[in-house]
Amino acid sequence: MSQLQKMEVNPDLAMERSKCNFNIMEVTHILDGGEENTVRRKKIEDIALNSGASKDSFPEEHMSPKEKYENAVRKSCLYADLVKNHFAHLTGLETFGINSGVIRRTADAFFKEVSPFLLHMGMFVPTIMGQCTSEQLSYWLPRAMDMQIIGTYAQTELGHGTFIRGLETTATYDPETEEFVLHSPTLSSYKWWAGGLGNTANYCIVVAQLYTKGECHGTHPFIVQIRDEDTHMPLPGITVGEIGPKMGFNTADNGFLGFKHYRIPREHMMMKNAQVLKDGTYVKVARHGKLTYGTMVFVRVILVNEAAFNLAKACTIAVRYSAIRRQSRPKPDEAEPQILDYATQQHKLFITIATAHALQLSSSWLWQSFSAVLSEMKDGNTDKLPEFHALSSCLKAVSTSDAAFLIEQCRHACGGHGYMISSGIPHLYNFVSATRTYEGDYTVLLLQTARFLVKAYEQAEAKQPLTPTVSYLKLAFSRKEPWDSSPAGIVRSFQALAAGKLSSCVKNMRKHMRSGLSEVDAWEMSTIQLVSAAEAHCRAVISDAYRSEIMRLTANSSPNVKIVMEQLSTLYLYYWALERTGDLLLYTSISEKDIVELQLAYEEQLQKIRPNAVGIVEAFDLRDELLHSTLGSYDGRAYERLMDEALRSPMNKEPVTQAYYKYLRPMMKANL
Repeated sequence: MSQLQKMEVNPDLAMERSKCNFNIMEVTHILDGGEENTVRRKKIEDIALNSGASKDSFPEEHMSPKEKYENAVRKSCLYADLVKNHFAHLTGLETFGINSGVIRRTADAFFKEVSPFLLHMGMFVPTIMGQCTSEQLSYWLPRAMDMQIIGTYAQTELGHGTFIRGLETTATYDPETEEFVLHSPTLSSYKWWAGGLGNTANYCIVVAQLYTKGECHGTHPFIVQIRDEDTHMPLPGITVGEIGPKMGFNTADNGFLGFKHYRIPREHMMMKNAQVLKDGTYVKVARHGKLTYGTMVFVRVILVNEAAFNLAKACTIAVRYSAIRRQSRPKPDEAEPQILDYATQQHKLFITIATAHALQLSSSWLWQSFSAVLSEMKDGNTDKLPEFHALSSCLKAVSTSDAAFLIEQCRHACGGHGYMISSGIPHLYNFVSATRTYEGDYTVLLLQTARFLVKAYEQAEAKQPLTPTVSYLKLAFSRKEPWDSSPAGIVRSFQALAAGKLSSCVKNMRKHMRSGLSEVDAWEMSTIQLVSAAEAHCRAVISDAYRSEIMRLTANSSPNVKIVMEQLSTLYLYYWALERTGDLLLYTSISEKDIVELQLAYEEQLQKIRPNAVGIVEAFDLRDELLHSTLGSYDGRAYERLMDEALRSPMNKEPVTQAYYKYLRPMMKANL
């Protein structure tokens, strides 16, 4: 940074930085997973961003939908070239999508909304890696990685989303030609929502009901060419297009896709976990259903990580702005205080920082644990996969829901200026709101987790061994958990709360069944409670993982770094304990006096964090190019940037608009 830039930093923001009492870069290393990762990330960012290729000469907000899409394609091609030719050697497939500078950071600098290539890298490539045989991999993976073809992933249909067994698209095997015939028998069977499908992709992974020898074998994935590789025209038998304007993601060209007896070679069925032989014989590996969980777990861990990353951006913007914004004068003889000094502002923002840490560390922990399971799967052992499928389901549901709420809270914390597109927060909110419903909605995913939890409860009831993340369920059969306000004690209370809620669900279902209801109807009658129990389980797991990871990762940290990281993790526990006091009263021995003391402890924790707030968010190490924000830039010159952005509007190109002469002037003159 030049001396001039240093001088131009807002004095309030400079003052905040001078108050920071811990080593910011040390925290950055923790969040990046080590100093080596930080060094590699910074190299990638420098290569990608220092040239200015990520910036637009004309504000994207003032482009037409078509112009936005074409600009996003242009920058996607630039970015793909960077990945392939400039820093592919700095990252690898082992970190693909997880803590990867390639996927998570530099790409966000190029796209305020999203790249049309998002599903190519986020679903098309990972599914090829997870569902293809070695022979298929050797053909498809190089073509996909070198961007010789552009793919997407089409599972959701107009009439069905998360109910995969209900998908209507069919793939019927014809042994005479050794081809599958793909067909969309109804309007509701049209594929819907796939990113990049509308105009960009020429290949697609299609999930369809497999029929052979007159028998349906359920849904399977197929690699399908949908456009000519040279002209890009849709192929005969393909109906494809873009679904239209959305709340966000408007550069992703989400599309629809229909088939009219469209034929593909037999070899285009992804055959790692199931095969159709030339004569139409269906062959599947043992536990085919469980093996398909692998890609879903992978994608959901990415989404948890994305939620954490977007939260980090939102709280960086809001905390920096809160440091330079001065408002009101509670003491007439003193200057207007920084709004970051208000306890209510701290209440909005500091839990956002803590949640960003909690979700990032929880997703990293989950990925490391899941990697061990993947190794076991290579030897045919899938016993632990259901636990991780259940865990990734609830983590995805809770993280995206929390992130959407907290990003909106950051917008509120920025007052009216947070409503400006140029603040950067609306884009973050739109992005995370979308993630809450794709790859499974909040409710559906929590009910998937609940099914696993009910089985685990029955195992605990029978005194059978439990998998690690549900080992606490033995608390469901003991007395109320004694209240202990220490971090470890609060985690145990969250576990007791989750165990108690699940126990109530099981007892409720059994009561319904004794009254004559079927098991299916008893389940349906209990789903509200089951969703709540699954959420409680997830919060217990996040709380335990967050606290444990902080203790592990800061074991050798400097004293002040250890203190500030523990302050945030403790704040997270206090916050959720106060949010769930009603449940804690039911399942622990917490008293009214304990709740009053907890509230005071929470408020004291806010005050402890306050002097380091700007330093804490700057440990996320987010360059201005990643934030896209007039309010959250490093120099803190929010008002100057807001005005500069306003002057770039085409609405200000002429002092009098043509609408005045066409409509306003005639109306006003007619009324004289």
